[in-house]
Amino acid sequence: MKTVRIQALQIGLVFKHGGYQKMLSAGNHWLWSNETVYVYNRGELLQNPPCDLAVLLAYPEVAAALDVVEVKDNEIALQYADGLFQTILRKGRWAYWKGVKQYQYRKADMSQLEIPAAIDLVALMPQPLSAYVRTYSVEAHEQGVLFIDWKFDRVLSAGTYMWWKNNTPVHVLKVDMRQQQMDVSGQEILTKDKASLRLSFYVQFQVQDVVKALVDNKEFDKQLYVSIQLALREYIGGLTLDELLDRKGELGPFVIRATAEKAAELGVDVRNGGVRDIILPGDMRDIMNQVLMAEKKAQANSIMRREETASTRSLLNTAKLMDENQMLWKLKEMEYVEKIADKISSISVSNNGSMVDQLKQLFVRGQSQ
Repeated sequence: MKTVRIQALQIGLVFKHGGYQKMLSAGNHWLWSNETVYVYNRGELLQNPPCDLAVLLAYPEVAAALDVVEVKDNEIALQYADGLFQTILRKGRWAYWKGVKQYQYRKADMSQLEIPAAIDLVALMPQPLSAYVRTYSVEAHEQGVLFIDWKFDRVLSAGTYMWWKNNTPVHVLKVDMRQQQMDVSGQEILTKDKASLRLSFYVQFQVQDVVKALVDNKEFDKQLYVSIQLALREYIGGLTLDELLDRKGELGPFVIRATAEKAAELGVDVRNGGVRDIILPGDMRDIMNQVLMAEKKAQANSIMRREETASTRSLLNTAKLMDENQMLWKLKEMEYVEKIADKISSISVSNNGSMVDQLKQLFVRGQSQ
């Protein structure tokens, strides 16, 4: 004989030669030497039982002491104790000893995509449900489209979306709903007079219909890019180089009008556009520079001839007035004497003062007149 003590909040299972004999509660117990006791804590999972769980559950006293939950294929069970989450149970049969905690279970069918509203995702994400849930986020400036099993399902507004992970494929495509800019750069185009040029153009657009953009069309931005290219070639190909340079401000509005219908089919509103650069080849640029220099030289020569003519006419008018009026003649003489005096810091006069007399006579005669 031997004595076995079962503590409070414990339970014991007695086996003899591999077969179940009885269940022991708290206290001291006498056993035969060929009997074995397996001791468990109440409220904990029955792990590594001495025999199959189904055999134990065949005994009413054991079944009454166990809280058993069965989780089927494609299911998980969320275990709660007194309203607090404990763990996640996957498929199988799980047995917990009663007597300490009161367990509640909430099962979820993983074969379905939608997560029941009763499951508190805020408390369970990102852990511990992250292994079972797929998450997609749509930013405030975005819209998304949901594809389930490769089929369009619905439009998604801004927010976070969660579905169970299973064999059903789920895809979310998103698009920026803000105004965007597309650059059409380095376009090699021939004008009507066969002049080759390279052009850079920009266009501003905004997605208006996310279904048309992402569901009805593939790579809507590339299709819009090609439409702008064709409109540019249509406009430039109908003008000579000189006409294009004179009317390049009309290119943007023309492209907007030409691509508006196609853009609407893509779910896009084209709002604005214009030319950034028109780059000519090196030889063409040299020719244009020569033409420009020749035009500027001709303009300069014309201006110089007009100025010379005006100056000559002014001199002629001045000469006529001076010939008719002696006072103007003397004033002009005095003006030149004043200019000469400004350039001379000192004057040395010799030759018996004859030059001084001459100057005196000149000024006196001028005053008397």
